[in-house]
Amino acid sequence: MLHQPKLLPSSSQLLHSPTLPQIQHTPITPSPTITKHNHLKIARRDLALCANSSLLLFLGSQTLQPLKNTKALAEEIPQEAETNTIEEKPENQSSGNTGCTNKVPTKKAFLDISIDGDPAGRIVIGLYGDDAPVGTVRFSNLVSGAAGITYRRKEFIKIMPSYVQHGGVRSYGVDAEIAKSTGSDLTNQSLIQEWERENGKCLGTKNLAGTIGIIVRDPSKPPPKLKLVARNGKLEVDEEEIGNEPNGTEFVMSIKDSPELDASALVVGRILEGMEVVKTIGQVKTVQENTGSPYFRVAKLIGDKRAVVAERGFNRPYSKVLVTNCGLLE
Repeated sequence: MLHQPKLLPSSSQLLHSPTLPQIQHTPITPSPTITKHNHLKIARRDLALCANSSLLLFLGSQTLQPLKNTKALAEEIPQEAETNTIEEKPENQSSGNTGCTNKVPTKKAFLDISIDGDPAGRIVIGLYGDDAPVGTVRFSNLVSGAAGITYRRKEFIKIMPSYVQHGGVRSYGVDAEIAKSTGSDLTNQSLIQEWERENGKCLGTKNLAGTIGIIVRDPSKPPPKLKLVARNGKLEVDEEEIGNEPNGTEFVMSIKDSPELDASALVVGRILEGMEVVKTIGQVKTVQENTGSPYFRVAKLIGDKRAVVAERGFNRPYSKVLVTNCGLLE
């Protein structure tokens, strides 16, 4: 016993030599085996009987239980869920441009365009007199000159990748005085009402490629500010409007589908001829947008008027794009 430490292997031999052989040579007591054979001899008949009965119970549970579960699940599903599941597919199928593409033009108008004095061609427009009567009357009066003022000699002020925008006529100065003398209305309240009504009919994109629409509202206009005003010796809360609403004379022509215009433009017609002229206008070079500049962001945040002026110039064409002549066609 005293000499055993000298016979122990080194640390390297302990790391490399497995210990499994020592475990394999350990004696195993035969008592579990004897007990196992005794149990098998005693319970073999009983085990066969129990196995048969348990098999029957297992098969019975597998055949009857699914029927019970199916019935319970069917009772738990409400009738409303089944109805919604059935009706969901037709609703998705009709969520395209229903009510947007089935409009029929009732009258025609034309716009002759020039770019830097060079004729670019004529655009023929079909107006939806039945679907957008208020917008059709407004556009027809401005094209024909019945309003006392006209789109003639007025410019396009904005060119975007998917649409071009005309500046319309001024709602102040000489244009406003002439329109007032002829009894023409340059407000946009009736146009907004028609825009809201048409949006309920058309479920998809309204300003599709080749359509023309009148700008009736500004979705980016901030809400009015509340302020205290002294009237008759009392303080009253008044709303101060920030910015001006469109006067209902600016219009846009879509080169591509333009869902971004749906929140601001009332579709009044579509282009029947001269789509290539609209695309030519869309290729005119414009002032690059610079809203990502940190200087512009700070100026816009603090309300600097220079930022507002700069923003109005974004996407404005360098060339002069004019309506040289316009009117109604029979």
